[in-house]
Amino acid sequence: MNFFERQRQVRRLSARLVVLFALAVVGTVVVVNLAVWIIVGIGSPADTVVTALTAATVLTVALIGLSSLFKSISLRSGGGARVAESLGGKAVPADTRDPDLRRLRNVVEEIAIASGTPVPALYVLEQERGINAFAAGWSPADAAVAVTRGSLDRLNRDELQGVIAHEFSHVVNGDMRLNIKLMGLLFGLLVLFIVGRVMTLVRGGNRNPAPLIGVALIIAGAIGMGVGRLIQAAVSRQREYLADATAVQYTRQTTGLVGALKKIAGLSESSTVRNPRADEVGHMLFGSAKGLRGSFLATHPPLIDRIRALEPGTRPEDLEQLRRQWASRPPSGAAEDRAMGLAEPSAGERVRAGGQATAAADPAAVVAAIGSLGPAALERAGSLLDRIPEHLRAAARDPEGSTALVLALVLSEHPDVRTAQLSSVAGHFGEPAADEVRRAARGLAGLPAQLRLPLAELAFPAVQQRTVPQQDAIMATLHDMIAADGRLDVVEYCLSRLLHEQLHEARHHRSSWAGQRYSAAAAREATATLLAVLADAGHDDPTSAARAFEAGIAAVYRDGRHGHGASATYAPPSAGVVALEDAWGALDGMSAQAKEQLVTGVVTVIGYDDRMTVAELELLHTICAMLHCPLPPLTQAPGQAA
Repeated sequence: MNFFERQRQVRRLSARLVVLFALAVVGTVVVVNLAVWIIVGIGSPADTVVTALTAATVLTVALIGLSSLFKSISLRSGGGARVAESLGGKAVPADTRDPDLRRLRNVVEEIAIASGTPVPALYVLEQERGINAFAAGWSPADAAVAVTRGSLDRLNRDELQGVIAHEFSHVVNGDMRLNIKLMGLLFGLLVLFIVGRVMTLVRGGNRNPAPLIGVALIIAGAIGMGVGRLIQAAVSRQREYLADATAVQYTRQTTGLVGALKKIAGLSESSTVRNPRADEVGHMLFGSAKGLRGSFLATHPPLIDRIRALEPGTRPEDLEQLRRQWASRPPSGAAEDRAMGLAEPSAGERVRAGGQATAAADPAAVVAAIGSLGPAALERAGSLLDRIPEHLRAAARDPEGSTALVLALVLSEHPDVRTAQLSSVAGHFGEPAADEVRRAARGLAGLPAQLRLPLAELAFPAVQQRTVPQQDAIMATLHDMIAADGRLDVVEYCLSRLLHEQLHEARHHRSSWAGQRYSAAAAREATATLLAVLADAGHDDPTSAARAFEAGIAAVYRDGRHGHGASATYAPPSAGVVALEDAWGALDGMSAQAKEQLVTGVVTVIGYDDRMTVAELELLHTICAMLHCPLPPLTQAPGQAA
């Protein structure tokens, strides 16, 4: 199952979820109406009964709906960080010296680069001794990953990588948004229960109906919550199996994930989360918040079933033996790392996946790579990170240092243009900031071209930590610097577009053009614009560009189901790459299947001349990011020899 099929599955599951919860609400309304009918009086006039039942229905639906909407909006407004902080999560500093936190950040950054997703905010639940983790957020741009202190203490690096890969699968597969919908819908039913309890306390004489209505609301809310939790548990169990399988697909080994699951099964702390709000996010966790205690409302499959799915020969007796073994001497993740020589991964300890700055492009392989974090992608991510000097990585994690780095990436070599650019920096932030950009530019000297965008993406999360006015000033300065020489090249566009979109999504929890759906036929003009920009940017010869465009159009509309797109005529936009600004909304609004064909056409155009330059790689990466199709790093095309 590739990324696009998983996206279709999540959409189908979301639709099914809405229907199931609608049925739960209907059942709740029926119980409330039955109680109202009894209270009003079975023998009352028909118009009185109808009025009472109508009012009860409207009020009940409004209470559930508005409560669910309020909860969903409140969860969205703070992104994943809000969920992590609500459970007592402490942010992991970007420049931390703690070896456990440093290991966690290294693993997360490596997987983020390898999966083509933004680096999430990192949190540790310091008071939780069980082994657990979760990913939360409305989109990858505002995602947060939190792990318990028990995970850091007990898991070795491979096991931690397996757990983080599991959580990243939730990020990539769209499960986080589904989880927030679940939390919002359940909260609506919970509020009904709470209102009922309040009404039972109302006093006003023997004829006061409030207590009876309150009892009815308690019963209805309890029934609704019970059904809702059943639905939540069933959905969560299904997604956990998929996340386990995807994590193994990412890492291409089961040892780490199985090791983490076995430690949950064998340690007394298990995966228990003791925070009072754990039940609210139970379906989002790596392991059950209740540890080994399970029920028909369990949000996770039994541990033995999850382990057997990855390691079929495991027996319950094996887990019991681990419990006895670890009862007196629990495992230490750090000690296991040292024993395996993984205490601090270095450039020499990883398998390298080299590759040239240019490579041939295989459309099928690129499509298959989207949303799939395999070992080759992890190796390439490790290689990219190791090749970025440590002082640059440290600067990228610092809010002020990251700003200087991002701006220095577009600093011109031409003296007059550079002077104008630095004047713009000084105008927005002062002369000391301009000096910092000069120093950052000197630090970037000699950095290979293919490492500049990965470095920028490492810096984006730190830029997100600046205040909103500061973020706006950074974007304004970046635009001024890019415009200083009167031209906009592909690399500059990619950097500014990616930063703008990540800041926008983190701030507003939606894309710049969210909301409208487009069929492939309705997006035909936007598709033609995108492919024309690509053909023009990658081919100096107009004839070759036209042929590449025609090949891309044919790849997009190869099955003929989305209209006669193949009849489009090559016409490079006069605005160049800026023409894409009018196309993103329609392109991102297409279905997963249409996006799959679009990416095929994009790679066909780029690879028409049997090579993929660094600029084309960055443009491909940007396109996939704008389509919300995370693409792993391609220092070489998938399927190509190093």
